Amino acid sequence: MTVNRDENRSGGASSGLTLRVADRIMALDAGRWNALAAPDGRGNPFLRHAFLDALEQSGSVGEETGWLPQHLLLERDGTLIGAVPAYLKLHSQGEYVFDHGWADAFERAGGQYYPKLQVAVPFTPVTGPRLLAGNADDAARELLARSIIAYVGQTGLSSAHATFVLEKDAAAFAEAGLLERLDIQYHFFNRGYATYEDFLANLSSRKRKSLKRERRDALTEGIEVEWLSGSTLTEEALDAMFAFYMDTGSRKWGRPYLNRRFFRIIAETMPDEILLIMARRDGRYIAGAMNVIGPNRLYGRYWGCIEDHPFLHFELCYNQAIDYALAHGLDVVEAGAQGDHKIARGYEPVLTRSYHYLAHQGLRRAVDEHLVRERRAMIAEQASLTAETPFRKGE
Repeated sequence: MTVNRDENRSGGASSGLTLRVADRIMALDAGRWNALAAPDGRGNPFLRHAFLDALEQSGSVGEETGWLPQHLLLERDGTLIGAVPAYLKLHSQGEYVFDHGWADAFERAGGQYYPKLQVAVPFTPVTGPRLLAGNADDAARELLARSIIAYVGQTGLSSAHATFVLEKDAAAFAEAGLLERLDIQYHFFNRGYATYEDFLANLSSRKRKSLKRERRDALTEGIEVEWLSGSTLTEEALDAMFAFYMDTGSRKWGRPYLNRRFFRIIAETMPDEILLIMARRDGRYIAGAMNVIGPNRLYGRYWGCIEDHPFLHFELCYNQAIDYALAHGLDVVEAGAQGDHKIARGYEPVLTRSYHYLAHQGLRRAVDEHLVRERRAMIAEQASLTAETPFRKGE
C-alpha cells in the first residue's frame, strides 16, 4: 500500500489499493464523506463534513494549534472506498485520553514521541465512527485500521491513537493489532420515561427529594432558562456562550481550543443540530451550556457562567439536558468526559474504548502490560460506580 500526500496519486500495491492523505477536508466531496460516515443519512453529527470543516475553516485546528489535518483516504483503482478522520499531533492536548506518561517515558529513554497520529474528532470526547466505510463489511474496516499502521510505518511516526471508538470499529482495531484502553463516561438512558417526573419515580426517595430541592434552588433569584436551536439561535446568545466557553476554558485548560468564528460557522451550517441551554437574570445571559443534537442522542459539550449560583451548573448541563431529551424523544444524553458527580443526577457509568499502535516494540510491550491491569481496574470501577446510581434498589 502506497501513501500519497495531498491530492497526488501514484500507483498502489498490486491489490490496486492506495492510501492518500488529504490535509484539508474542504478538498473532499462532502456528500461522499458523509455517505461513508453515515450511510443511513443520519449518523454522528461530529463526523459530518460540515463540523470538521468548521474546525478547519475557523483555524481551531491547524499548524498554530498543533492539530494538522491528515485525513486518510483509502482508494481502490481511484475510487474512494473508506476514510479515517486523522490529525498529526505535536502534543497531547485536547484528546481526553491521556498518554503524557507514555510520551515522557519514551522521551526519557531517548525516543521521539511527537509528532504522532490522532484518529479522532478534535476536542470532542464523544464515541463515534473512526473507520468510515459506509455499508461495507468488517473486512473493509480492518483494511482501514491496517492503513493507519501503514501510514505510521511509511512516515516514521512514533504512534497512532484512535480515541472514543464505536463498538462496530473496535474489532477491526483489535484485529489489526492495536492495543485496547478503557475509560469511563457518564450517560443518561431514557428507559421509557415520558417526563422528568417518570424518571424521578424510578429513584430512591432520598435521591428524588434531593434532586427536586436542587432544581428548585438552582432557579432562584429570578433566573429563567431558554432552549435555543435552529432559527432561535441569536448572535446575542452565541456571543454570550462563547464568552462563557472562554472563561471556563481559560481557567481549566489554560488555552481554549475553539474561537468565535467556529461558533458562527456551525450556527450557520448546522443550526438544527446546535442546542444552547441558557440562563437569564435581569435581562442578560449569566450562564449557558452548549449541546449538539444527534439522531437519537444529545451531546453535552461546553459550559460557562459569569455569575455563580448554587446548582446552576448541574441544572443547565445535566437536568435540563434530560428535560430536553425526554421532550424530544431522544434515547441518550452523553454528558462529556469525567465527573462521577453526574451519577447522583441519573447518569450511569459506561465504558469507552480507545486503540493505540506504538511502533517501538519496547514501548508497545510496556504499555500493553500496563493496559491489561488498567482494563481490569476500569471494569471493576464501573461495577462499583453502577452500585452507586440513585435508582431504587428494592425499597
